[in-house]
Parts: sequence; C-alpha cells; structure tokens
Amino acid sequence: MKVGYIQNSPVFGEKDSNFAQIEELIKNVKADLIVLPELFATGYTFISKEEAINMAEDGNGITSQFLQKISQKTNAIVVGGFVEKEGPKTFNSAMIVSGNEVIGIYRKIHLYYKENLWFSPGDQPFKIHEINGVKIGMMICFDWIFPESVRSLAILGADIIAHPANLVLPYCQNAMITRCLENRVFSITANRIGTENRGEDNFTFTGGSQITSTRGEVLSSAPEKEIYSDFMDININQAHDKALNNYNDIINDRRPKLYKF
Repeated sequence: MKVGYIQNSPVFGEKDSNFAQIEELIKNVKADLIVLPELFATGYTFISKEEAINMAEDGNGITSQFLQKISQKTNAIVVGGFVEKEGPKTFNSAMIVSGNEVIGIYRKIHLYYKENLWFSPGDQPFKIHEINGVKIGMMICFDWIFPESVRSLAILGADIIAHPANLVLPYCQNAMITRCLENRVFSITANRIGTENRGEDNFTFTGGSQITSTRGEVLSSAPEKEIYSDFMDININQAHDKALNNYNDIINDRRPKLYKF
C-alpha cells in the first residue's frame, strides 16, 4: 500500500488558494492513501464562533468536492480536516473520501485550548472504514494525548490511523511512536507549518509530519518549517500481527475487568 502525507502552510480563510497549494503538491502523485492536515483549507486560529460558522460546511461543501477531485486525480483514498456544520453546531472534523464518494466523517472528540469556544466536541464514537480491504481509522490532532483514541481504533480493527493535525505542542511525534508500538498499527500524522497571529493568540505550528510503523519506527519525518510531502510503500499485513512474542498478544492480553476508568 502506498501511503503518504501533505504538509502545507495555509493562509487563514483563503480556501481557494489553500486548495491550489495542495493541488500543486499532489500534481504527479499516485497513491493508495493521502492524509492532509487538520483544517487544511481554512487555517486554525479563529477569533470568534461566528467566524468558524462562516467557514463551516456540510459533507457536500466545496472542501468535500475538492477532496473528491484529489482522490480521482491520484487514485487515492484521501483524508483531510474541515470545519463541519450541522444545524447550529460546528465541529472540527475530518473527512475520508474515495473517488466521488464521501465514506465517512469524524468529529474531533478531544478539543484543544480555545477550540472549546468555537466548536462542539465530537458526539460520535471512533469508527473504522474498510476500503479496498484496508481498515482505516481517523483521529484529529490533540486526540493523540489520550491513549484511548488509538486503542479504541485498534480494538475496532484499524490497520492504519489517519491523523490530520495542527500541532503546536512538541510532543506528539514522539508519542505516536508509543501509540503505534502499543497497538501495532500504522499511523500517518499530517501536520502543517507556519504561524498564525490572530486575536490574542500567536501559534507556530511544528511541522514534522510523520509516518510511523507498527513497531514504532519512524518511516518518514518531514522538516519542521517546509511545505513538504512524502509517500512510501508499507506492508499493511504487519498491522494484523499483534503478537509481541510466542506468549504475548497486545490485544488479547488486555484485562479490562481489572482496569479502573
């Protein structure tokens, strides 16, 4: 399976120019799975709930249409983040598309910092989408800090975690090594670069997009400050092997009746 990420530098609120940046980066790409960053088309640093509402779309909006266009050009399953609206609520969401079809939408469960002012927390459980025999789970950015996120997807049978992100903390890339090792899944963390100085906030995004193997190996690591993309072949069957040795299986050895939550 050929998988990879796009690491972009969006201009806040300029969807068309951000789409054009992504199109340039995938111009000659053919792949099986492409992961784009969280909120890749809008930027991240909102200053009011009204601003988020004005940029929000449903699953048939222009971002959905763009992702479908990219999927058809590259022959890839494509995952990317967007501001979703449903009724009066807005969500920090990610969409998975294949060809001209929206396969599913994930709403970020664990909101970070002022996201709690602009977005409603995700109201649906983690879910797996099986496409062409591969089981793909989605999570978004700050979900990484909760071990339950990847573990939930692993228990559901995920082979690979698509992880759109707008990271400002310096810990995630290292943490994903452990997340993948303890669950024997692949992950693709697609981060962004650049700064956004809006309102009271001045964010610098950390880049370092990453593909991590089922054994915690960093297979690809992007620069911290460059627009970048990378693609590689992985053996998805490695995610089916949960045996640590002849006596230990990282899923079957769990003892949930003794865990306190």
